Amino acid sequence: MNIAIAIDGPAGAGKSTIAKLAAKELSFIYIDTGALYRAIGLYVYRNGVDSKDVEKILPKLEEINVSLDFNDKGEQIVLLNSEDVSSLIRTPEISMYASDVSAIPQVRAFLLDLQRNMAKTNNVIMDGRDIGTVVLPDAKIKIFLTASAEIRAKRRYDELIEKGMDVKYDDVLQDVITRDYNDSHREVAPLKPAEDCIYVDTSDLDLEQSVQKLISIMKENM
Repeated sequence: MNIAIAIDGPAGAGKSTIAKLAAKELSFIYIDTGALYRAIGLYVYRNGVDSKDVEKILPKLEEINVSLDFNDKGEQIVLLNSEDVSSLIRTPEISMYASDVSAIPQVRAFLLDLQRNMAKTNNVIMDGRDIGTVVLPDAKIKIFLTASAEIRAKRRYDELIEKGMDVKYDDVLQDVITRDYNDSHREVAPLKPAEDCIYVDTSDLDLEQSVQKLISIMKENM
């Protein structure tokens, strides 16, 4: 029987980075569900559609094929209509588009089966906003990963600067605060800890400590 591990939490909590490293350690498949929403957000953005214009977004879903694959280094890549958009979906602007489109019920339904089917056929660590509450409510292990808004903003800021992007910390912090509010107040599948989750705050932990803490929790509960 396949094992599913769900990791939820707010933007910038380090879910993707930590889950990816933990999956490698445990020989699990890592699934970044946020990347799927980012890809849809990117498509909407490229087509000049407002991220909150539901009537114009829904017909676009018929034009979208989004999937996850792996390159020759074993790294997960995001394919949007066969184009590798892995780096293009990580900008603050596309983050906000992803947050908006993910609040649309039809968009979430569009991706739900894809996410569940991945978990049916593999041992997976899947991260997102509603994995333990909606996508994989029967996951064997559910973790809610978080950190303070300021810490999360600093981590995201450093990541974007390292990629050569011209951003300001205050703008990144405001984006984090805005996205927190949007994700936790949307009507469909809002961000919230699952009742049976393990709550982990990494504000005072570095990356290596965070990874080891989650791996320890996973091994203890498998």
